Amino acid sequence: MPSYVVKTPQCSYPVVVERGGLAKLREYIPERAGKVFFVSTEDVWQLYGAEMGRVLGNLPHEVLFFPGGETRKRLAGVETLAEQLVEKGGDRSSVVVAVGGGILTDVAGFLAAIFMRGIPVIQVPTTLLAQVDAAIGGKTGVNLVAGKNLIGSFHQPLAVLIDPAVLDTLPEREYRAGLFEIIKHGVIADAELFWLMRREPSRVMSHAPDVVDRMICDSVRIKAEVVSGDEKEEDRRRILNFGHTFGHALEAETGYSRFLHGEAVAWGMKAAASLGGLERMLPAEDKQEILRCVNAYGPFPPLNGIDPSRLAARLKSDKKTVKGKIHFVLPERIGAVKITSNVDERLVLAAIQEALAC
Repeated sequence: MPSYVVKTPQCSYPVVVERGGLAKLREYIPERAGKVFFVSTEDVWQLYGAEMGRVLGNLPHEVLFFPGGETRKRLAGVETLAEQLVEKGGDRSSVVVAVGGGILTDVAGFLAAIFMRGIPVIQVPTTLLAQVDAAIGGKTGVNLVAGKNLIGSFHQPLAVLIDPAVLDTLPEREYRAGLFEIIKHGVIADAELFWLMRREPSRVMSHAPDVVDRMICDSVRIKAEVVSGDEKEEDRRRILNFGHTFGHALEAETGYSRFLHGEAVAWGMKAAASLGGLERMLPAEDKQEILRCVNAYGPFPPLNGIDPSRLAARLKSDKKTVKGKIHFVLPERIGAVKITSNVDERLVLAAIQEALAC
């Protein structure tokens, strides 16, 4: 299976997609590295901890456990991990290996970015969402009550190791949540990937290996290309936020407790498609196809009791808001999007109301 390279002004690193590829972890540990610190959750470590230990062999290593969950993705959790790093002998020669889903890769990456002013990290994503999005690109961070990922840093990994076979252990809801990030990639940059997801839901949901491998590889290719061209989200990388501006508002409004991140992004894509339609930017048929594709991978948590006006107000706390202007990523057609801040606030509210109803 193919490997991809993310190239930034400061570094380049491989994103390896390979069944059984976790066994190659040791190849990416620097020769002069000190102690290796795995950061994981207890449930993930029960599945893969023994293999990780065997792979490292006689290399000194420790395991740090993060309790997991969006509500625990806060600075306090990072401080606890940093204290444990010191207690267990961590120093500037140490390497962090993040083994887990998107929350874990964000937290462990942020830990590596700030411990001793920065130590290396290797990302080993074990959920679909982390494999196709969170683990690639160097974005790390934690949440505030006011919004998602408002504290963070760009810290590129030494490598990202993706094994599609680990997805067979995922709960179905977690698997579905990752599928929405793949749909996102199709809408923003690859119509063929979108139509694969639109036309093959039964094969996608049955984990057909050829389909799973293709949708991961296509998503990784897109993410690697975009990040390589815009590491710090100053221009084109913002297209990766399709669905996220609305989705982050939904997560914050519901206290990070009702929706998985991918589910919130799914709703956010529906809101963005509705806004694109109301702005007369997106053809009606393309809008309907996006909605059909997203809905095909439900069900979703209930949306009852959510105030559209409060969601609209939360958009202004999004980290992509600049000088009070919200930057929306809106589809122009399947396979292409536009970034715009010139949007009528009444249409934004109308799009939220429409998305809450559909």
